[in-house]
Amino acid sequence: MNDGSRTPVRTALSACMLALAANAALAQNSTLPSAPVVHLLVAPAGQSGGVTAAQQAPTTGPGSSPQATGPRLTVADAEQIALRNNPNISVAHLLALAQGQVTREVRSAEMPTAMADLTAVGAHDNSRITAGYLSNSAVYDRAAGGLSVSQLITDFGRTHNLVLSAQSSAKAQLESERATQLDIRLTVDQAFYKALTAQAVLQVAQQTVAQRQATVDQVGALAKAKVKSDLDLSFASVQLAQANLLLLDAQNNTQSAMAALNNVLGNEAAGQYTLVDETNGNLPPAPDNSDALLQTAFSSRPDLAALNHQYASAQQYSAAERDLWRPTVSALAAAGGTPVRADQIESSWYGVAGANISIPVFNGFLYSAEAKEAKLRAQAAQEDVRNLRDTIARDVRTAVLNAQTAFQRIGVTQQMLDQANFALDLAQARYKLGLSSIVELTQAQLAQTQAEIDNTSARYGYQTALAEVRFELGQ
Repeated sequence: MNDGSRTPVRTALSACMLALAANAALAQNSTLPSAPVVHLLVAPAGQSGGVTAAQQAPTTGPGSSPQATGPRLTVADAEQIALRNNPNISVAHLLALAQGQVTREVRSAEMPTAMADLTAVGAHDNSRITAGYLSNSAVYDRAAGGLSVSQLITDFGRTHNLVLSAQSSAKAQLESERATQLDIRLTVDQAFYKALTAQAVLQVAQQTVAQRQATVDQVGALAKAKVKSDLDLSFASVQLAQANLLLLDAQNNTQSAMAALNNVLGNEAAGQYTLVDETNGNLPPAPDNSDALLQTAFSSRPDLAALNHQYASAQQYSAAERDLWRPTVSALAAAGGTPVRADQIESSWYGVAGANISIPVFNGFLYSAEAKEAKLRAQAAQEDVRNLRDTIARDVRTAVLNAQTAFQRIGVTQQMLDQANFALDLAQARYKLGLSSIVELTQAQLAQTQAEIDNTSARYGYQTALAEVRFELGQ
């Protein structure tokens, strides 16, 4: 056999020897790290994770999920804490109480008014008040005490309509308080699942750093043995640096998400919690028909109920302003005694009663303008109700579509994660046998890390989307 025919054989033998040497060197060292797997803290179904300092997450060993710190906190616990501590809840409750007092203020016009008087007068003898409007012109020395009582008999419905308007406003404020509670619940759910996502991504980042550090160590050992080149070590080091950057971002996002959660919980301190996902991976399917949910939203949304009460209040106030042109009938009675008096005052006591009818005639079109203003404001309130119904219809459909899309993303990202794990296993096997470069391995590691993050974000994004659907339905 000539030298030209020996060349391909020698090349093939050299390649086989190189592959065997690489395989032997890798066998002497630890194998390349497997794909990182995130172990999320979940609670058994039906078990509530109360927030107590005694309930601490278990300590984890090397290679498992990082040690959790702080008391256990479920989304239900977070909602209850926020409803107790968030100042917006207190503000809404206090405003509802204040509006209830407005009803009492308006109703007081229907009740009698009594006033006691104690009077002592020293007058110049034989003097009279001679200037000013109509008055009691005689002035006498006296010391007296008496009681005056006035009572509205009827104003032909105006005060009654004012009371009804105030009652409707009080009901609107109560519904606004309930709407505030729903807003807080949604904000808590969003902050909770955002923080839960950030903690899960932090676990992925920590395990990715550990995985790539092991890869750097192993490739470095192979480079020292002249089995792998320094270029492979450089690529592995670059991937380790990228993993460290991912870890820094994940740590920052986790702290920011926890700060946002503490804010909505009404906690000034930088509290740390072990966030617990009670679903245990069993997520309900997304709602499939938004039109069937619209009637639920129209009947349950507290903000819509508040606007309906405000519209009723505006209508009742408009009727009260229209009644300004009607007469007002009232009664007045006064009685008392005058133990110390001038000689001109013969009786030691006095008593008087009377009735008065006040009929508006002309006041520069004031009542007409007020009635027109109230009517226009009532019409504007009616349009506000219609506008909110349109907005609710849009938001319910959008929330259902978002939930459906988020549910589909879970399946897609899970398939992507499975394929990324499989691709990483193949890339590691090929790299062990010397059939691929470090570039292929690092790309597979990067794809697997991104797939893990996307799958985690998809699961908690779907739970956030379900919370938004419940909010839009007023539940």
